[in-house]
Amino acid sequence: MTDSLTPLLLAGEGYHTEFKQSLDKSFVEEACAFANSGGGRILLGVSDNGVIKGVDTGNVMRSRVQDTLGQIEPRLSCNIEAVGDVLVVKIPEGTEKPYGCSRGFFMRMGANSQKLTRNQIIEFFQKEGRIRFDELSHAKAVYPDDFDPDAFAHFLKLAGISPSIDRDTLLRNLDCLTADNRLTNAGVLFFARDIDFLLNHAIVGCVLYKGNDKVHILDKKDFKANLVDNIDNAMLFIQRHTKLRYKIEHLRREEIPDYPEVALREAVINAVCHRDYFDKRANVLIEVFADRVVITNPGGLPSGLPPEEFGTRSVARNPLIASLLHRIDYIEKIGTGINRIRQAVAEHGGTELDLRYNDFFTAIFRAKVAMEPGGEIGGSIGEQVSEQVSEQVSEQVSEQVARVLIACKTQPQSKAELLEAIGLANVYLNYKRHLVPLIEQGIIEMTIPDKPRSRLQKYRLTDKGRALLNKEGGDE
Repeated sequence: MTDSLTPLLLAGEGYHTEFKQSLDKSFVEEACAFANSGGGRILLGVSDNGVIKGVDTGNVMRSRVQDTLGQIEPRLSCNIEAVGDVLVVKIPEGTEKPYGCSRGFFMRMGANSQKLTRNQIIEFFQKEGRIRFDELSHAKAVYPDDFDPDAFAHFLKLAGISPSIDRDTLLRNLDCLTADNRLTNAGVLFFARDIDFLLNHAIVGCVLYKGNDKVHILDKKDFKANLVDNIDNAMLFIQRHTKLRYKIEHLRREEIPDYPEVALREAVINAVCHRDYFDKRANVLIEVFADRVVITNPGGLPSGLPPEEFGTRSVARNPLIASLLHRIDYIEKIGTGINRIRQAVAEHGGTELDLRYNDFFTAIFRAKVAMEPGGEIGGSIGEQVSEQVSEQVSEQVSEQVARVLIACKTQPQSKAELLEAIGLANVYLNYKRHLVPLIEQGIIEMTIPDKPRSRLQKYRLTDKGRALLNKEGGDE
C-alpha cells in the first residue's frame, strides 16, 4: 500500500507537501497555509527526512484530525485517507481566502509555512488576484516535445532525487506538470528546451560597461537557457568581468574578489526567483561597471510585505519557483536571502550595499576601491594576470593556459582531459575558473554548443586560439 507514497517520500517536502510525524499544534497552521496557497497534502506518520514512522489510522485518530481541521475559519472540507500506517490529509486550495485559526493566518512559502496578519493576506490576494504565475499551465508549451531531459536530469542530480522514479509522476509531484499533461510556467522555466520562444521575458541580460557610465558596452550576453543555467551563467559573467586581488603568503596565493561572491549569487537568485513574471516589459538585468555591479528585476516588494519588515520576513511572489530552488540548495532557507547578502557584504568589508525597491527591485554592490573590469586576452598568454601577482605565479598561469591550447592543438578534448592537462581535478570549480574564461574570450569553443552539458561535449581551438598558440611558438 505504501508504494504509492514512494514518489512523494523521495521527492521530499515542498510547496504542496508536508511531513508530520505526529498530530501536533502546528498541524492546523500547515492546513491553513495550504488552504491559503495552492492546496496540498499533509502526511501524518512521516518524519521530516521522509522516513515512515507510522501513526494510528483508526477512527479515533481520524476524529482528532477532523476536530483539528474544524478550527479553521471559514469551514473547509478536507479528505483523510489511510495509506498503510500513514494518514494522508488532502487540503484543497480554498475558495474563500483568507483562512485562519486560533493561532493566526498562514501561507505556504516554498517548503515552509509563514504566519501573516489577516489584512496582509487580504491585501496580497487583492493585488495578486489569487493567481500565481508559476502555478499556471503554459498555453504554448507542448509536453514532451518542449521538454529538456538533460535539464531535468541535472535538476534531479542537484536535488538528490533518484532518476528511477517515473518521470511524469515526479514532474506532477514537483507541480511542474498538470493532470492533463501540460507544463506549468515553473515547469517551463526549469525544464523547457527553448525558454526564449515560450517565455522571452524570462531571459537574463548581462552587460559590461567601460568605466562608470552607460556609454560604451564592452560585452553583452542574453542568457536564454533554463532558470538554473541562467543563474550559473550570470554568475560566470560577473566573475569573469570583476577583478580578483591577490594576497601571497609563503607558497600559497589567496584570491580576494572585489565583491563577495555569496552576496552576488544570492542577489542573482533573488532577482530570478522573486521577479514579477506577469510583467513582460523587462528582464532581469545585471550590469557591471568599473566601480559597481547592479542587479535589477521587475517587481518591487510583494503585497503583504511592508517596507519596515523588509529583510525580516519573507512573502514569496513565486513560491513554487522558490520551492524548486530550495530543493537543489540554491536557496539555503526561504526568507533568509537578504540577510545573507548583508552579512556577506559586512564580512567582505570592501563593498557597500544599496537596496532599492519601487516597481523594480535593485541591488547595487559598490566597490570601495574601484578597478577597471577585465579585458580581452591578448599579446602573450597569461597577460591578464593581476599586477599584484608575483612573476612566479604569472608564469604558472601562463603555463596552464598554454597547456590547454597545446592539448587542443590536434583534436578536440573533453573537459576532464583539459583539466588533467593542466594538473587539476575534474570538478566544476576548476572548469569555471580555468576553462570558462577561455570559452568566453573565444579562444576555445564547444563542439556541441546547443547542448552544453552533453556527455559527448568536447572543446576545440578557435581561429583566435590557434593564432595565439602559433604566436607562442606552437606552429604546426
